[in-house]
Amino acid sequence: MSKSLSTIFVPALGGAALVLGLAYGLSARSYGDSKIATLEGNLAQSETRENSARGEAEAQALRAADLEAQAAKLQERAAQLEQQVADLSAAGTPVAVLPVASLRSAPDGFGLGRSALPEEIAAWDIDVSPDGTGLPVGSGDALEGEEVFAEKCAACHGDFAEGVDNWPKLAGGQGTLDHEDPLKTVGSYWPYLSTTWDYVNRSMPFGAAQTLEADEVYAIVAYILYSNDLVEDDFVLSNETFAEVKLPNAGGFIIDDRLQSEAHFWKPTPCMTDCKESVEITMRARVLDVTPQEESAEAQAPAAEAVEEAAVVEPVVEPVAEPVVEVVALDPELLAKGAKVFKKCKACHKLGEGAGNGTGPLLNGIVGATAGQVDGFKYSKPMLTAGAEGLVWSEAELTAFLTKPRAYMKGTRMSFAGLRKEADIEAVITYLRSFDN
Repeated sequence: MSKSLSTIFVPALGGAALVLGLAYGLSARSYGDSKIATLEGNLAQSETRENSARGEAEAQALRAADLEAQAAKLQERAAQLEQQVADLSAAGTPVAVLPVASLRSAPDGFGLGRSALPEEIAAWDIDVSPDGTGLPVGSGDALEGEEVFAEKCAACHGDFAEGVDNWPKLAGGQGTLDHEDPLKTVGSYWPYLSTTWDYVNRSMPFGAAQTLEADEVYAIVAYILYSNDLVEDDFVLSNETFAEVKLPNAGGFIIDDRLQSEAHFWKPTPCMTDCKESVEITMRARVLDVTPQEESAEAQAPAAEAVEEAAVVEPVVEPVAEPVVEVVALDPELLAKGAKVFKKCKACHKLGEGAGNGTGPLLNGIVGATAGQVDGFKYSKPMLTAGAEGLVWSEAELTAFLTKPRAYMKGTRMSFAGLRKEADIEAVITYLRSFDN
């Protein structure tokens, strides 16, 4: 009995052990695989972090190299500035020197830029106040200014500051501010001379701003004043005489107090009641000089018909023997030169067939004519008086007049400063003779 039980039990026990051992082996193998996978994952993460750290380190190294290069450039620039300061000092030019340390940013700053040097600030600090504060040392008169103005300003503003096309007029307009179409110029509208000086100095010539020397600016401003009959041609404008000039419209401006005086007109909601039944036109574009004024065909037709009707009846004119006119041969070279010189006059005066009065009188037949006799032109009183007293425009009188018009005839409206060269005067008189009636 026991033998059989023992025989049965032993094999059974061995089989169980085999099964348990097999199960344990399988379990151990599964655990090993999981452990290996975990280790492989950790290894991959470590490699990723290592690559990222390596890339960041390379980027930091590049950034450090870039900063070093920038620092080297800044040091080189600082050395250049120190050398420039040394050169200026050696040349005897006073220079306000800042230590190199001040060129670097403050410790609590953003690490950008540097403090502006005094000479850099001075280059921007060029404004001029009405009392003359800010003016540089310098001077110039109208005669000098005429030449500078002709070279650098006349292309837009005309030889006499009368304006070309739609470019601004700088002279004239006195007494027009209450007109329908006022002419606002330096002489009629601007309140302070400092505005003129500052604008010319800061913004002119057009396309080449701030290239004028201080003396040139003084001369140009003096010429503008002269063109507005505010100073004589020999008046010297300088930083010392600047305050002596008072513009006519200095009292024509008031303090803008609309914030207080007109506050009761301002309402949060617009008024939509008691509107006007009709609208009146108070200004037209052609008056504002923004639209070319052209006559339509319909508007021109009545005028053409009137001319035709007037041409139907022609008075009978007895033939009159033409007077014998002595023809004087004119030097072609002088004529050509005179035509060139006359460009300074053509803004105001006209010549030739079909020409009429402009800002100045028609000059056909002026040589040998009595002063102040051109039909339809409104002369100044001194010119009318001179004509009534027998002034004849001989070559000698024309020469004296063209040399210095305002000195020759006090009170003349002619704003031209005069021709300095005798050769130019001779040439322009010859050119005028070619238009004798």
